[in-house]
Amino acid sequence: MSTNPIPPLHLYSVPSDPEAAPRELPKRERPRTAWTADQLMAAHFPEPKWAVPGILAEGVSLLAGPPKVGKSWLSLGLGLAVAAGGQAFDSLPVQGGPVLYLALEDTPRRLQTRMGKLLDGQAAPAGLTLVTECPPFPHGGSEAIAQWLERNPDARMVVIDVFAKMRGQAPQGVSAYDADYVAVGHAKRIADHYGIAVVLVHHVRKMASEDFLTEVSGTNGIAGAADATLVLKRARGQADGILHVTGRDVNEAEYALQFQDDTGAWHLLDGPASDHTVSDTRAAILRYVRAHPGAKPKDIAEALPDADADTVRRTCSRMATDGQLAKDKGGRYYPDTETRTQATQGVSQLSDCPVTPPDLGKQPGQPEPELSGLSGPLSAAQQGRN
Repeated sequence: MSTNPIPPLHLYSVPSDPEAAPRELPKRERPRTAWTADQLMAAHFPEPKWAVPGILAEGVSLLAGPPKVGKSWLSLGLGLAVAAGGQAFDSLPVQGGPVLYLALEDTPRRLQTRMGKLLDGQAAPAGLTLVTECPPFPHGGSEAIAQWLERNPDARMVVIDVFAKMRGQAPQGVSAYDADYVAVGHAKRIADHYGIAVVLVHHVRKMASEDFLTEVSGTNGIAGAADATLVLKRARGQADGILHVTGRDVNEAEYALQFQDDTGAWHLLDGPASDHTVSDTRAAILRYVRAHPGAKPKDIAEALPDADADTVRRTCSRMATDGQLAKDKGGRYYPDTETRTQATQGVSQLSDCPVTPPDLGKQPGQPEPELSGLSGPLSAAQQGRN
């Protein structure tokens, strides 16, 4: 007889015959799907619901990165923050709500150890459900997640770590691009159906690229089907990582992050990412020039007691060559070309942290999503959409 007072909790019951698993999400009212141009412009639609303001909106977000870079620590930390209604990255307030975390490569013991480190003595949020087994999307996984969401109508996020464990086998007779698009499409149907953020933890290619989107493992169908792509890369300088973000509802941006070894948490660093991926001297020059656009090397050197005038002059010249600063004919330096063309009093509009969307707080929750085409398989047009 078991002495464990906690009853077993399962996300799903594995069907004995995968083909007998239910193939449809719970049906909802079919909404309007066609308008004339004037009707569409007069219609009112709710603003996207954010799991993490400025970074994770409702829809499917890929979180990709190389092995052992800290993706699982980051995603688990976000899950805890959203479930508790705390602060993501130790600095961004988030609205609380239930979170489903599918840790498909972890054991309960490892999850307990990681959570204990991340919580650092705080109480664990009851709103976070952790699952270590789930069938692939095509064989009951979509329905299992949907059932949890039906039981938790206020849910804000689902994290799937890792996506490869849920995608299932590629359909026969389709291209690699179409197979990738269909695989992400399973998650997108859920995200759109319930109006929540679904995060797919994924990998990047071994070969680096200047365009972080091309580093996502697989074909372009994966990033093309997702609403947003986040790539966590290791960085030089003061930052331990740079989070590159782009998407349909998310502005393209880069955020410098620092990994806290004692707690396992990722911390958002102040200022633009470029401040934390260069040497200390360059970072100090960037901060001074951003605060004093039009400064000359002599002015900068006087403000930086740890750097001599010759070093500052050479560094400024190299930074201009590297595109980190802009230089005019008078030898004055600016943080970027746009600022150089403005009046001397102009200040570069670089924010220290992600901008909180104006609707956050005004929309306590999005009305029940009403989108069509969710109870059947993806159409050929949807599968091939870019």
